[in-house]
Amino acid sequence: MKHVLVIAFCFLLPRFDAAGQESLVTDAVRAAMARIDPARVWHHAAMLAGDDFEGRGTGSQGERRAAAYISATMQAAGIEPLGEAGTFSQYVPLHGCTPLADSRLTLVTDTGRHEFRLGEDYLLYKTGAQTFIPRPLPLVFVGYGIVAPEYDYNDYQNVDVTGAIAVFLSGEPQSDEADYFDGAQKSIYSIPEVKQRIAFSRGARGSIMIPLPRLSVGYSWSDWQRIFSPEDVTLPISVAANLSVMMRAESAAQLFANAPYSLADILRMDAEQSIRSFRLSCGMSFSGSFRDRDFLSANLVGVLRGSDPILRDSYVLCTAHYDHLGIGLPAEGDSIYNGLVDNALGVAAALELAHVLADSALRPRRSVIFAFMAAEEKGLLGSAYYTSHPPVPLFRTIACLNIDGLAIIDRFNDVVGVGTEYSTLKEHLARVSEELGLGVSAIPPDFSMLEAFTSSDQLAFAQAGIPSLLVMEGRDYVTLSDQQGYDRFLEWGRTRYHTPFDDSTQPVDTAAIAQHMRVLCAVLSTLGSTEDVPRWVRGSPYINARLQSEAEER
Repeated sequence: MKHVLVIAFCFLLPRFDAAGQESLVTDAVRAAMARIDPARVWHHAAMLAGDDFEGRGTGSQGERRAAAYISATMQAAGIEPLGEAGTFSQYVPLHGCTPLADSRLTLVTDTGRHEFRLGEDYLLYKTGAQTFIPRPLPLVFVGYGIVAPEYDYNDYQNVDVTGAIAVFLSGEPQSDEADYFDGAQKSIYSIPEVKQRIAFSRGARGSIMIPLPRLSVGYSWSDWQRIFSPEDVTLPISVAANLSVMMRAESAAQLFANAPYSLADILRMDAEQSIRSFRLSCGMSFSGSFRDRDFLSANLVGVLRGSDPILRDSYVLCTAHYDHLGIGLPAEGDSIYNGLVDNALGVAAALELAHVLADSALRPRRSVIFAFMAAEEKGLLGSAYYTSHPPVPLFRTIACLNIDGLAIIDRFNDVVGVGTEYSTLKEHLARVSEELGLGVSAIPPDFSMLEAFTSSDQLAFAQAGIPSLLVMEGRDYVTLSDQQGYDRFLEWGRTRYHTPFDDSTQPVDTAAIAQHMRVLCAVLSTLGSTEDVPRWVRGSPYINARLQSEAEER
């Protein structure tokens, strides 16, 4: 009892930072940070990444076991259920579709027909009856498949793809200029789904993307097979998709037979930055064979009510996706994609934060929603469903801290705030980090800022108008050099990311995990008690969604 009274007294004494501002990282926040138990975090992560959970595939028995484990842990921590019928579960209706080997993609030329083999020659981005093309349609090569008026660039300028199948390369024009396709960074036009939408907006009935060799260094076709092997899962309300194919370059060479240019010519054009579009001398049809199912998954949602009688009616979201890839193509005899770093560790972190902040002496002034999202790996489906069926009004949710993995390489001297450039969360993270003795760095230039922000659930919440961020460790490591840490990060991505080897047997730095946890605790606690509501900055692409939710009080 005595130590509780001492802590409570300390809370009454304001702290000030070097600039004379009242500190964000108060004694209460530091007390919460001190209660983080790395052993408990590792226990949760190792459990969720164990073989008994079968990789937590969407709609699987392993996912249901994980949901039960997470719900029981939240309940034990004293978190209030915010799901359906007094449970933690917000049920998400989903449709799954798996392409079968007897699907037929047929190339038709003046000299005959050629059947491409699913998996060996091509892979499907989307599945289902809407991909059916019964009669051969003409093929048109459209460079990178990009229309970018801001760069005065249009691959479709001299060709018409109405009623045809658009064929394009992955990636975008090479650039060293920051104001032309974002220079060394990838722009939005490099995203396959963006290329597909452009093609369909121009009247195409389907699309074929050919991976550029210069962008596929370190990737073999077997890697693409592994990436595309899981079931295609969609929300029932999803817009119907057309035929969208990725084709192996060696197989795609046949599309250019008797065309003005061969695929080898095209690759030279890419290197010389002289790409051009033209019609191909062949057609293509597709008749897919699929295995379908409809099922329910579940977001797991609970709330920790805030300590302030006024601010408790506003919320901070702490999210982590609990799904992974389930059971897939075997690698070295192992077919369970355990997903320790992606994202059992993130789930364990959120569970630990719930446990620590549930202490009545430490809980933030605002209410904190802990939400464990389903089907993130299938295209952020769980978070998209949450934002269209919010358990509390979106406009009352001031910010989202998404957790997708934890630092495992080494302790660090700086952090990266993914997404902070869009909102005043940038200033908030800077103040918290400074008070913790850490720097804040930009995303390294050899990584795409766009991909970092759009590849996890923070995107869905941002699109719903909620200022969102993902806090990662930077590259200023404590015991490793910048290059050593970078090499280990790349090695992890090459050998473990989305493979069966992202499991609890891999080497991790537990001190780095503990440090990352303390940083996340500080960020979440301060967001939960700050008077300053985060706002989108002028020009942010997400600002209108916030204005709309506020106007509609939705």
